[in-house]
Amino acid sequence: LYNKNIYPPYAGGGGFVMDGALAKRLHKASETLELYPIDDVFLGMCLEVLKVSPVGHEGFKTFGIVRNKNSKMNKEPCFYRSMLVVHKLLPPELLQMWELV
Repeated sequence: LYNKNIYPPYAGGGGFVMDGALAKRLHKASETLELYPIDDVFLGMCLEVLKVSPVGHEGFKTFGIVRNKNSKMNKEPCFYRSMLVVHKLLPPELLQMWELV
């Protein structure tokens, strides 16, 4: 379905941040491309059309967080303070995280 050897850079996983102007430009770019079934990659394809590169941020934990059941670290609010998006947590774990923060 994809005619290149590698995917363009894209924002993966649970979330991303952009301004409204970029969202409008992405909408227009999306109308020039054939829809691709992997939404993250499709976003990257649209960004590529606009010549915009996504920038990583340490606060986005799209592959989840390291959990150590023998450590209190994950029960401390400071552990979560710099996180913006945390992927792969179950709903009860998300609620617990937000209660701590």
